[in-house]
Amino acid sequence: MSAVLNPRDALSNRLLEKLPEKDYRLLLPSLEFVDLTVGEFLYNSGDEIKYLYFPTSAIVSLLYTTENGSTAEMGMAGRCGAVGIASFMGGNTTPNQAVVQIAGGAFRIKAQILRDEFNRGGAVQMLLLRYTQSLLTHVSQTAVCNRLHSFEQRLCRWLLFSHDCLQTNEMILTQEIISHLLGVRREGVTVAAGRLQDAGIISYARGHIHVLDRQKLESCSCECYAVVRDEYERLLTL
Repeated sequence: MSAVLNPRDALSNRLLEKLPEKDYRLLLPSLEFVDLTVGEFLYNSGDEIKYLYFPTSAIVSLLYTTENGSTAEMGMAGRCGAVGIASFMGGNTTPNQAVVQIAGGAFRIKAQILRDEFNRGGAVQMLLLRYTQSLLTHVSQTAVCNRLHSFEQRLCRWLLFSHDCLQTNEMILTQEIISHLLGVRREGVTVAAGRLQDAGIISYARGHIHVLDRQKLESCSCECYAVVRDEYERLLTL
């Protein structure tokens, strides 16, 4: 099947698009399209996960919040992924949160329906397990990146992932959201974004970011972006 870029079509999500036709058709009647709004929590820490979400044009951040209220992004999911993997991994709950950072569409399916399909084995199970492995790579590489690389490199990495998820050069992202996700002060976002703008890589004004030069953005990022991207592509093309 070939990808469809209409966000109201389930095939706009790459995981669903990767399924064999017969498996996709079995899931399709249980998929429900929903509009996700900025700041909406799909689940909180400790919640029972009732739905698995397949974003098509939204971006969802996986966050961990400490006792003092500080937050850090562990990973993200857009049209290349899914949200709520604990629903089929046997845990049913998770200590992190899933919050919408860029509004858009997604398809959701009841967790029990997906668990039943997952437990049958076959293509659905294999695809979701491979995606889970790629997400673990994303989470672990994010931890390495946050520890070893400069904020400007981290910002480039984050923008590249967001660009991949959205399939558009424009993102609506305030300094407050970026600082919240990447764990830096807003002044740091201003400085780093200003350098990228001066270099002609992005334009940034009033919460709107335009990617002007994708190639330069990749060159300014650390290796973490390529590691995660390549592992995702490897696993989903096996």
